[in-house]
Amino acid sequence: MRCTVIGLGEAGRIYARALQGLGHDVLGYDVAPIPTPGLPRAASMAEAVGQADAVIVMTTARASLPVARDAAPHLSPGTLYADFTSAAPGAKLALEDALPAGAVAADVAILGPVISLGASTPLMAAGPGADRTADLLRPIGAPVEVVHGALGDAMAHKLLRSIVMKGLAAVVCEAVEAGRRAGYEDWVRGQIAAELSGDGQSTIDRFITGSAKHASRRAEEMAAVADYCQALGAPSHMSAAARDSLRGLAGSALESA
Repeated sequence: MRCTVIGLGEAGRIYARALQGLGHDVLGYDVAPIPTPGLPRAASMAEAVGQADAVIVMTTARASLPVARDAAPHLSPGTLYADFTSAAPGAKLALEDALPAGAVAADVAILGPVISLGASTPLMAAGPGADRTADLLRPIGAPVEVVHGALGDAMAHKLLRSIVMKGLAAVVCEAVEAGRRAGYEDWVRGQIAAELSGDGQSTIDRFITGSAKHASRRAEEMAAVADYCQALGAPSHMSAAARDSLRGLAGSALESA
């Protein structure tokens, strides 16, 4: 199959090499002069996508629609156009208007660190081209979950997941840094590890019910946490956000009482 990878950063190069490894005819395209030894490069968008059976877009999120609009005049009917960017669900849905009627679009969300997991990184695909995307990428070892919905539905799942994954990462970083400055980093790490190793579903339920029930008291505690972090000279963004969130929960509880 003739495949074009647009966006040749680390992730783009990983998928290009994996597709080459299966014998696909792979062409790369990027306006930046990124070295890609062993990967043929197109000199223009027309050359990149004009003869492609599948186009994989791995640019930044803000380039999603501009790239689609640039590619649109050169796409052949039936070409799979898989957008792997982290553009918002609305931008993914807008691909329907940006691409020609004959293109088969897919919204693909990357659900893990490609730099660490390579082509085996879990993916989620939605839109008319979701099944074709799965058929193309599963042979390279990519676990692809197909969501039978509209363009943007895969990205919607990813963004909801990111509330936890990116938020949790930020909380852990803040707690460990404060622990380090206080001289208790090992103890803080142990507390975090113990919490993360428990029963996930029961932990979720405990967080939801406990936060609502004890919002006022916990808000006061998190205010003290934020003040302590500041005294240590450590970041307190997440602690302050938790304080404000709990204050909001406490206010909502009073209104409904």
